[in-house]
Amino acid sequence: MNTSVTQDLSLLHLIGSASLPVQLVMALLLLTSFLSWWYIFRKMFSIRLAIKQSDEFEDVFWKGPDLNKLYQSASNARHTTGSMERIFEAGFREFVKNKRQPGMDISTVMDGTRRAMRATYQREMDGLESHLSFLATVGSVSPYVGLFGTVWGIMNSFRGLSNVTQATIAHVAPGIAEALIATAMGLFAAIPAVIAYNRYAHDVDRLATRFESFMEELSNVLQRQAA
Repeated sequence: MNTSVTQDLSLLHLIGSASLPVQLVMALLLLTSFLSWWYIFRKMFSIRLAIKQSDEFEDVFWKGPDLNKLYQSASNARHTTGSMERIFEAGFREFVKNKRQPGMDISTVMDGTRRAMRATYQREMDGLESHLSFLATVGSVSPYVGLFGTVWGIMNSFRGLSNVTQATIAHVAPGIAEALIATAMGLFAAIPAVIAYNRYAHDVDRLATRFESFMEELSNVLQRQAA
């Protein structure tokens, strides 16, 4: 008897015997969880790489190398450079181009340089922030999707008692158990997504602050050279 009850309340049996809407909810949450973990690991590696590349470029930049040589190095390795190096490349290229044009004063040259850096900065930030909105959506919506499956499952479970003269816990336990699995799956999808989103959003904000500080510092360096 105990073996039969255990078998009937096993996880696979409960999922297989759940109603179609609850199974669809579970399948959706499972797919969402897989996608969420995929983006979690992708963002982890991409943000770590961005931080590492920014650290390395700042170390080289503040050692005071020739900016022309640094620009040539960034241009030759454009596909492997980091975000900060691409911001430097865009700004320095615009600075040199504007400086060579006759009749342009320093303020006009620097305005063009800052616009070029700002445009590249926006593109880099778009790349770093990509898929964070998906993690935020998963974290906020998944519990409610799981709750919908739970409510539907419990509703079916109690509807099934209409044909039973005497209800016992044995009649409602399987239905309630299969319904609660949907809530558990919703939390399983939501919790990692929320933790990852908060962590990565913080890291991206710190990178954004570093990039903005670097653009201001580079602008000061270039303005001194143009004077």
